[in-house]
Amino acid sequence: MSEPTGAARRRGPFKVGDQVQLTDPKGRHYTFTLEEGKSFHTHKGAFPHDELIGAPEGSVVRTTGNVAYLALRPLLPDYVLSMPRGAAVVYPKDAGQILAMADIFPGARVVEAGVGSGSLSSFLLRAIGDDGMLHSYERRADFAEIATQNVERYFGGPHPAWTLTVGDLQDNLADADVDRVILDMLAPWECLEAVSKALVPGGILCAYVATTTQLARTVEAIREHGTFNEPSAWETMVRTWHVEGLAVRPDHRMIGHTGFLLTARRLADGVEPPLRRRRPAKGAYGEDYAGPGKDRAAASGDTTAERG
Repeated sequence: MSEPTGAARRRGPFKVGDQVQLTDPKGRHYTFTLEEGKSFHTHKGAFPHDELIGAPEGSVVRTTGNVAYLALRPLLPDYVLSMPRGAAVVYPKDAGQILAMADIFPGARVVEAGVGSGSLSSFLLRAIGDDGMLHSYERRADFAEIATQNVERYFGGPHPAWTLTVGDLQDNLADADVDRVILDMLAPWECLEAVSKALVPGGILCAYVATTTQLARTVEAIREHGTFNEPSAWETMVRTWHVEGLAVRPDHRMIGHTGFLLTARRLADGVEPPLRRRRPAKGAYGEDYAGPGKDRAAASGDTTAERG
């Protein structure tokens, strides 16, 4: 039985072509690729790559300036934060939420729109495995090229489950029986019709947006479309802690807002979402509001009814 794509690069002694992450005494990281005969240089001295080739992970090397560096393979969260960028990357904290809350499973058939620099694509490919399918769509050819290089550098070559199409998802999506759709784009509401046709009943739509106006418009459009259940929306924040003896306190900096996530599940064909009865907050829908929530409630004759 052959190993999954990229697995051989994640274990065993260091080999030529492996990526190495060095950590200096102050906790700073330096990432490079092992090559025979080359040397790694810093302002604290240098050491030859050959010292690490054949050595186990977790080895310590010393530069000519007698500074010790811990050598490990970079984790995927480390890799995506240090890789070349065309567009902003999906942060590991959000990628982890997408994998969990969109229920990405081995063998899943996934469509992704908005590849950017290939960060989320790498996480998705590792989760679905060689037997899954990831079809990614990217509008910009230059971003697609950078993403391809980043993904192939991480996995050691092309991934058998990945197809990348340059173009708009709503104009090019031809996939059917898709389990999950991930939208990382400015206007995900423009893709709802195409996404609804592609998703299997019970399939999950997950959108990643940056602003509250995008979030509100996407949620209202999903409700209006009528083929999904009530969307769930949230954001995550990460705060690290300083732990040293009795000095245990939160760090001064944290990873705060990076984006909003929302998920909704595809209903069976011909099924209408059940009415949800709740009283909106005062002012949630002003007198001049003509959005889907108010229109639907007015049509049903119930100002407190919303479909979900």
